[in-house]
Amino acid sequence: MSDGTTSDGAVDGRDALLATARAWRDQDPDDRTRAELDAVITRVESGDDAAAADLADRFAGRLQFGTAGLRGALGAGSNRMNRVLVAQAAAGFAAFLLGREAEPSIVIGYDGRTNSDVFARDTAEIMAAAGVAATILPRALPTPVLAFAVRHLDVSAGVMVTASHNPPQDNGYKVYLGGVDRGSQIVSPVDGEIAAEIERAAAAPVTGIARSDDYREAGDDLVMEYVRRTAAVAGTAATGRQPRVVYTALHGVGWEVARRVFATAGFAEPIPVSEQSAPDAAFPTVAFPNPEEPGAMDLSFATADRVEADLIIANDPDADRLAVAIPVDGGWRRLSGNEVGSLLGWRAAERAREADVDGTLAASIVSSPALREIARVHGLDYVDTLTGFKWVSRVGGLLYGYEEALGYLVDPDVVRDKDGISAAVDLLALATELHTAGSSLAEHLVAFDERFGAYASSQVSIRVDDLATISALTARLRRQPPAAIGSRRVDRVDDFRDGFGAFPAGDILRYWLTDGSRVIVRPSGTEPKLKVYIDASSTEGDARARRASAEAAVADLESGMRGLLA
Repeated sequence: MSDGTTSDGAVDGRDALLATARAWRDQDPDDRTRAELDAVITRVESGDDAAAADLADRFAGRLQFGTAGLRGALGAGSNRMNRVLVAQAAAGFAAFLLGREAEPSIVIGYDGRTNSDVFARDTAEIMAAAGVAATILPRALPTPVLAFAVRHLDVSAGVMVTASHNPPQDNGYKVYLGGVDRGSQIVSPVDGEIAAEIERAAAAPVTGIARSDDYREAGDDLVMEYVRRTAAVAGTAATGRQPRVVYTALHGVGWEVARRVFATAGFAEPIPVSEQSAPDAAFPTVAFPNPEEPGAMDLSFATADRVEADLIIANDPDADRLAVAIPVDGGWRRLSGNEVGSLLGWRAAERAREADVDGTLAASIVSSPALREIARVHGLDYVDTLTGFKWVSRVGGLLYGYEEALGYLVDPDVVRDKDGISAAVDLLALATELHTAGSSLAEHLVAFDERFGAYASSQVSIRVDDLATISALTARLRRQPPAAIGSRRVDRVDDFRDGFGAFPAGDILRYWLTDGSRVIVRPSGTEPKLKVYIDASSTEGDARARRASAEAAVADLESGMRGLLA
C-alpha cells in the first residue's frame, strides 16, 4: 500500500484530484468555467505538471465562509468564486434562514463586477425555490443601497454580490441579517452556523438544488427612498457657496446613485471623471480599484487640475467607502481615513450637542484615538470595536462610527454599514459650510489640531505569498518582545492571543509607548497581509508644532517597525 511518498502515491493523489475535478465540472451550470476546468483536466491527463499544480490549487479546500461572507478570485474549482460555489452558499444560507424562522425573506443586490448579476439571480432562484421570499434589486447598485433595503423592506436577511475594492479578477458574497441584527453584517457564531449548512448543501451536486423564478424585482421607488433619506444628511448646507467638486466612481456603481443624492440635497452636480463613471468589470484605468492605492486617483487629480476644482470625492467600486482629496501646494493630497473620520466625527459630535442628544461614537481599534478625544470633549460615550464594520455598526446608541480604511457611518438610522455616499454628502456639506465662510478643509484640519491636539497615523503592510509567514512574524514578536520601537521605549503590550478585556482571542499585538504613542500588529482580514497601525499625538505648542511632533513620532515608529519585521 502506498504511504503517499512514492510515485504510486503521487499517481493515486492525482487520480483522486482528477476525480474531484471531473465531478465539479459535471455539475457546473456555467459554460465558461466548465470549459476552463475541462481544459485544465485535459492537460493534467496528458502529464502537464504545471496544470496539475493549477488543479491542486483550485481544489485546495473551499473558499471559507466567514463574517465577511465569501470573497476570492473568479474561476472553476472549490477554491474560487463561481456558480457552483454560489449555489451551494445560497442553498446553505436558505436552510439556515428556514431553520431560524417560519417565513423568512431576503433581498439581494449586486454590483458591476464580472458575474455579479449572475450570482445574484442564482441566489434569488434558489432562495425562492427553498421557500424564502426573495427580492432582487433592479440593477447593479451600491452596497449601501442593499444595506438600506434590508431595513427598509424589513426582511430577514440580505446578500450583496461584490468584492468591493478587490482586484478585478475577484468577486464576493456579503451577508446581512435583519430583525434584531438591524441590517448589520453577520458576526460569529452565525457565520459558523451558515458555513455548516453550506457544507451540508455541498455534499450533493448542485444540479439537484431546486430553482424557481418566483421572486420579486424591487422597483426604483426603493432606490429613490434611499436617495431621499441619504440626501437629508446635508441639511440646509447646499444653500451656501459651494466648492467646485470632482467625483470618481472608479469604474464602479456609485455615480448613478451619488449624482441623484447630490441633486436631491441641492448640490450642484459634481464634475465626473468621465473615463471612470460607468461600471466596468475590467477596471481599465486603474491597476487596483482601491482609492487608497498609489495611482488610483491620478485621473481624478488630472480632471481636478483641468477644471480648477476645490475638492475631489471618490467612491470605491461598490460605493461603501469614501476617499477625499484637497489641493495643497499646487498639487493634490488624499486625506487619510483617519483624517476624514475625525472631521466627520467632530461634525457628528457638534450635531449631537446642538440637538442635545446623548449617544456613542465608535471606531475600530486600529483607527485613530482622535475620535475618543472628540467624544470626551463633547461629553459623549466612546467604544472601541474589533476591526470590521460588522462590529462598529452594532454599537448601542451609535451616533457615528468609522474605520480607518475609508469606511464611515454617518446616519445609523438609515444604514447599518459603512456608506460612502452618505459620507460624501456629509463631507460635501461640511466643505460647503467652510467655503461659504471663506475657509477650507485644509484650514479645518488645522482648527482640529488646535481644538483636540494633532493626531498622526501611518501603516506598514507586508504582503505575503504564504499565510503561514504572518503567524511566524507575530510568533517571533512574542518570543522576542521589543523593549523599544524606534527611539521610543515600550511601556506595555496588550496581547489578544487568548482574548483581551471584552475582545475575543485574535492574533493581535498592541504596543503602548512611554510617550503615549500606539502600535498595533494584526493580520489583514481580507488580504494576505500583515498590517501595522501606528498612531501618535501631541498637544504641545501651536497647531504647527503639534503636527510636526506627532508626525515625527509616527515616522520614528514606522522606521522601527520596519526594522523589527525585516
